[in-house]
Amino acid sequence: MLRLTKKADYGLMALKYLAEQAASGAQSAKDIAEAYHIPPQLLAKILQTLAKSGLLISHAGTNGGYSLARPATGITAFEVIRAIDGPLFITSCITIHGTCDLAGHCTIKEPLRKVNDSIKDLLNGITIGDLIETEPVGQIGAGVPLAGGLVSISRA
Repeated sequence: MLRLTKKADYGLMALKYLAEQAASGAQSAKDIAEAYHIPPQLLAKILQTLAKSGLLISHAGTNGGYSLARPATGITAFEVIRAIDGPLFITSCITIHGTCDLAGHCTIKEPLRKVNDSIKDLLNGITIGDLIETEPVGQIGAGVPLAGGLVSISRA
């Protein structure tokens, strides 16, 4: 089963929070950790990683904290996940270092590459802006498109 690491999940949650609070200026790691019940030390490391990758701006001083480096609609879920977890590969045959020892005999490499590319494309189509709730929970309209129409949320 494919799943996000806790760090990537927390990173996405933190950027969503920062996007929602953008009008209030920089937000502290403590405020974000309290809002989502995230372990503060772990969140601090994640925010530092995201700042180093250029997705966040770190503000020093008494009123310091973090803010988005770009508009929420310009930061993709894929960028956040890649910054925290590194490159996305669903199998060990698709790596930065090239092919595995079975490359000449493998019959699943190409289909799995297509799956990997599809996941990457989907995550590139979801922005932090898409994660922001514009309607109260439970009030989401039927078929609200997300990720450029690739995903929709329907009321059950």
